[in-house]
Amino acid sequence: MSGGLAALLDDVAAMAKLAAASVDDVGAAAGRASAKAAGVVVDDTAVTPRYVHGFTADRELPMIKKIALGSLRNKLLIILPAILLLSQFLPWALTPILMVGGVYLCFEGVEKIYEKVSGHHPEEEDQPAVVQGADQEKLMVKGAIRTDFILSAEIMVISLNEVADEGLLSRAVILIVVGIAITLLVYGVVGLIVKMDDVGLHLSGRESGSARKVGTLLVQGMPKLLALLSAVGMAAMLWVGGHILLVGTNDLGWHGPYGLVHAAEEAVHGVPALGGVLAWLVNTLASAVIGLVVGAVVVAVLHVLPKRQKTVSQH
Repeated sequence: MSGGLAALLDDVAAMAKLAAASVDDVGAAAGRASAKAAGVVVDDTAVTPRYVHGFTADRELPMIKKIALGSLRNKLLIILPAILLLSQFLPWALTPILMVGGVYLCFEGVEKIYEKVSGHHPEEEDQPAVVQGADQEKLMVKGAIRTDFILSAEIMVISLNEVADEGLLSRAVILIVVGIAITLLVYGVVGLIVKMDDVGLHLSGRESGSARKVGTLLVQGMPKLLALLSAVGMAAMLWVGGHILLVGTNDLGWHGPYGLVHAAEEAVHGVPALGGVLAWLVNTLASAVIGLVVGAVVVAVLHVLPKRQKTVSQH
């Protein structure tokens, strides 16, 4: 009896060790996958704050919560099942689908630049968000979730590539961990960013002189930071979209553009102390230029050419 109990306990201990090792493996793989997607995570964090710009302070966090939940649905209920099925049965289809998303990011980035340069904004954007009401809030949340879908797809596909050798169940568990962790990270940081001005107002009312100074700096600096993040978000769309297209064309067999960029990276990589940074800058700049060109073509087709044809027909 005691021998049987000892054997049972040994089996339980062995199973516990195996389970612990599996958890460690999942954690390590999720960490690897998340690290590879870090660049897109930064882009996602930079893009989101512009969607709550202009709304009253009491609506900012509820909007971010809605966007975060939408992002989680994007990752876990739509993107995850789709890419797992594609990776299992149609792995060749992942790259073209991702490139379509890249074109959309390029378009959205250039469209924002076009609106700023031309002064042609949708009429509803000329009014403060608080005046536009609940419908505008729903519109902005939907827009943020739509843009998040493309960035989330990029994050999940990059993560999937890092664990492609794992079994189907392991891939699913790892990607669930990555999706939840990255969503919490991105929208937690976004929430902190958009509420820092409220923290500043609170500190500026304190008796401590140093607290008041910090509070004043936060209040004065946050609008500039949000404007900067908006600009970074537009640039990030071009960079990420262009990079998706650059890598995608190479994967599909057109090696010319990627080869040129890789050669330029190699040319600067040997610079002492700065080689790695310069190589990254070359790749980033090349990706942004590609994104700008592709986005400009799409904007011309959808906005510029129809307006010119309309003007010509009126004359």
